[in-house]
Amino acid sequence: MSAILGYLGWGLMLGLAGIGSCYGTTIAANAAEGAMKKDFEKSSSYMILSALPATQGLYGFVAFLIWLLQGNQWLMDNSVLCFGVGLGVGLVCLFSGIRQGQVCANGIVGMSQGHDVMTYTLIYAALPEFYAILGLVGGLLPVFLM
Repeated sequence: MSAILGYLGWGLMLGLAGIGSCYGTTIAANAAEGAMKKDFEKSSSYMILSALPATQGLYGFVAFLIWLLQGNQWLMDNSVLCFGVGLGVGLVCLFSGIRQGQVCANGIVGMSQGHDVMTYTLIYAALPEFYAILGLVGGLLPVFLM
């Protein structure tokens, strides 16, 4: 039973982070599709902002990989910890990816309307990114401190 709990934590770590990236990138990409109809010349800026939420999935994958490399015996001994950390990292990356996608979508719409907001949007989008990085670091600390 404890192994199931640990593996579930690992799955949540990877799965929720990936879902956050999927939602975040598609939210921004939908805005980019509409914006290109209005101002195609800024499509490269739209693409940069659309790709930004993809990093949350990478953070979840890195955390998953580091925990996976600890091995099955480590999982058996720390299954409740694996579940808690996996759920925590997964949820932080899920919500961070979604909210970052919304920030980027708003920036894309603003650029399509003629406003010069690329730099400001990147700064605002870095704020949810920061929390995803904190989630990753917090998720890796138990591995390196035990």
